[in-house]
Amino acid sequence: MWFRQEQRDGKSGSIVDVSFNQKIADLLRQMADVLEQQQANPYRINAYRRGAETLNGLERDVRELLQSEGTAGLMRLPFIGSGIASSISELVTTGRWTQLERLRGTLDPEHLLQTVPGIGPTLARAIHDDLHVDTLEGLEIAAHDGRLAEVAGIGLRRAAAIRASVANLLGRRTLPVRKSGTPDVPTLLWVDREYRTRAKSGKLRKIAPRRFNPGGEAWLPVLHIERSGWHFTTLFSNTARAHELNMTADWVVIYFYDGDDHEGQCTVVTETRGPLQGRRVVRGREAESRRYYGNDPDLAAHAKPAKPARAPKRSARKKAACRSTRS
Repeated sequence: MWFRQEQRDGKSGSIVDVSFNQKIADLLRQMADVLEQQQANPYRINAYRRGAETLNGLERDVRELLQSEGTAGLMRLPFIGSGIASSISELVTTGRWTQLERLRGTLDPEHLLQTVPGIGPTLARAIHDDLHVDTLEGLEIAAHDGRLAEVAGIGLRRAAAIRASVANLLGRRTLPVRKSGTPDVPTLLWVDREYRTRAKSGKLRKIAPRRFNPGGEAWLPVLHIERSGWHFTTLFSNTARAHELNMTADWVVIYFYDGDDHEGQCTVVTETRGPLQGRRVVRGREAESRRYYGNDPDLAAHAKPAKPARAPKRSARKKAACRSTRS
């Protein structure tokens, strides 16, 4: 229970629930601490701490600011980039922060998916197993790009209903558009290789996921790494299906972030059939994986990734501050 501490905004005369702003600021600091423990990029760590300082000094309830001006209003604050603004919006609208829960190992994605009307336990598990979606934003994107409709038991009509429900939960009128694209396949396969190599050598910090881990063992390695302007957070899959098929040391989930900290994700697995059998491929991007390995996969068994395209630079707004403080 948070202590309610009120003060009056000198400009508007409205009551500010200081404790709520402080609660969000505290969570931003907790994210910085977790990233620091997991040896993430220092600039990203500092960005969350500077964002926390901004909220601590904000003389306006962040919920009222978000309601009246949206995430654009949050981004006009010092040291609040679009990534942190999106996280604040998630906290305000859902009461949770998926990214922080994921890094702590406390995330229960199936329970989160069940907060959407029309999604029960069975369907939630199917969505998580098939799409590796663990956020409402990821579910929304999957509904828009057609992947959700392909999950058994959903179809186009049900996917459209789920999409509308998620948009309502997130308070959206339109789906945010990612302008930066996605990392190319050679880059993703490089990250996958780095993760599995370091995990095998025992060099990575480990977390104790709450799901499928009755003994509370810290077994799940986490890698934070950057390459060509992209930031990556990488973990083995902890889905029910991965455990059932004994693939928790094979299926790798890669979360990637551009300069504005917009999140995307993909899954890399060992192909079990076809010309790429035994090779690592990016699920859903098999055609690009085939092009990467070439017509004869044996020729590319030890090939180095092609030089990846760089992620687009952060927006020009507050460019100086972005270099070292925003995430």
